[in-house]
Amino acid sequence: MSKFPTISSKVIALNAENVDTDQIIPARFLKVTDKLGLGEQLFCDWRYNSDGSPKPDFMLNKPEMKGRQVLLAGDNFGCGSSREHAPWALVGYGFRAVISTSFADIFKNNSLKNGLLPVIIDKETHAQLFSLIEEDPNTSLSIDLAAQTLTLPDGRAVNFPIDSFSKTCLLNGVDEIGYVLGMHEQIEAYEAAHA
Repeated sequence: MSKFPTISSKVIALNAENVDTDQIIPARFLKVTDKLGLGEQLFCDWRYNSDGSPKPDFMLNKPEMKGRQVLLAGDNFGCGSSREHAPWALVGYGFRAVISTSFADIFKNNSLKNGLLPVIIDKETHAQLFSLIEEDPNTSLSIDLAAQTLTLPDGRAVNFPIDSFSKTCLLNGVDEIGYVLGMHEQIEAYEAAHA
């Protein structure tokens, strides 16, 4: 997992509520244990025709959307069954953060453990962002994880919550095991003192 940088990015807007993990990555792709290629299957049933050809009007298939690192999603994003494959697919596509008014707990936890930042904002700011992007699809936002702020185009900074342990792990680019392994000197000292 790479360290989480300060992000300045244009946004892809998905104005749909209650997007579940099966819509994010359908169950037929859950047989894999490798993350490689899952980004191509992100939102597969919405993104591709039955013959496998891309739907040109779906947001991820538009050439101008390539390289965007922030997804603005509707309320209760990531509900449904638990699967790490959902954040794997989002990260595999290139997203580093998803903004919403709420996330399903399991999806949120899986995201934090896999390098994807769930940014929770209030309903008014959420509605404002959808309006801004509808007016100008090239709207850019900045996300500063260290400061826990989302900066809007007008310069207004909105704070978002994150637990301190997840924040530390994301900023350092480690998961829980990597965090513990980073304390090997303290572990060795403890074990030597408590043989």
